[in-house]
Amino acid sequence: MQDKQRPYLVISNDDGVRAKGLQTLIDVLRPHYDLLVVAPDGSRSAMSMAITARQPIIGKLLRQEEGLEEYVCSGTPVDCLKLALCRYARRKPDLVIGGINHGDNSSVNAHYSGTVGIAAEGALQGLPAIAFSLCDMDDDADFKPLRPYILQFVDKVLREGMPAWTCLNINFPEGLKTYKGVRYCRMAQSRWVKEVEDCPHPWKPGLHFWLVGECEELEPEATDTDRWALANGYVAVTPQTFDTTSYDYLQALKQE
Repeated sequence: MQDKQRPYLVISNDDGVRAKGLQTLIDVLRPHYDLLVVAPDGSRSAMSMAITARQPIIGKLLRQEEGLEEYVCSGTPVDCLKLALCRYARRKPDLVIGGINHGDNSSVNAHYSGTVGIAAEGALQGLPAIAFSLCDMDDDADFKPLRPYILQFVDKVLREGMPAWTCLNINFPEGLKTYKGVRYCRMAQSRWVKEVEDCPHPWKPGLHFWLVGECEELEPEATDTDRWALANGYVAVTPQTFDTTSYDYLQALKQE
């Protein structure tokens, strides 16, 4: 049914199967690649690499056309990818993609992101993987400026491959019709602060809270980071590795 001469891509997201970012990604890639899409039935933002371990997940076929199969899943983004790889994939995928996310996944946000979680799971499964995000949370965000870059990055990874245990986390600035270019950069150091606010309840005061907060930049003057690139109109590309060993500290411990 599918043309085996074309690369085979597996796609998921954390904004839900109907999100404009996901449908844009399908629209951009479908003319060039065979696609398997398995996405959540609703928003699963900030799920990171969470999995559903204590109840069944449900997968349902939405459409099956030439070069495209699309499923909806009741689980998390990583559940979706696991289901795709273990049950629905017709052959070994050439690439895993998370996105296009509605919202910023640079710096510390990457640790919480379900979109980056998809790419991380792909890397752990031994597959090249990319996470795409536009720093705009609007449901109707403008994804047109991203389209040529999506193809550029996908083609680059398919041609050149990627180191083991690694993915690309790619973020696009908000509100621009064109970008100054691409910056390959490191993850900025930041942290979320002031993260909890009371959520008043008339019958149970003191028991309900909102998780909110603001991002505190720890190196605002640095010019080699993803945050700087985005703030200055560049596409920020950060390679992330999932071998979390601190090798410097390991060597220091061995010398004690």
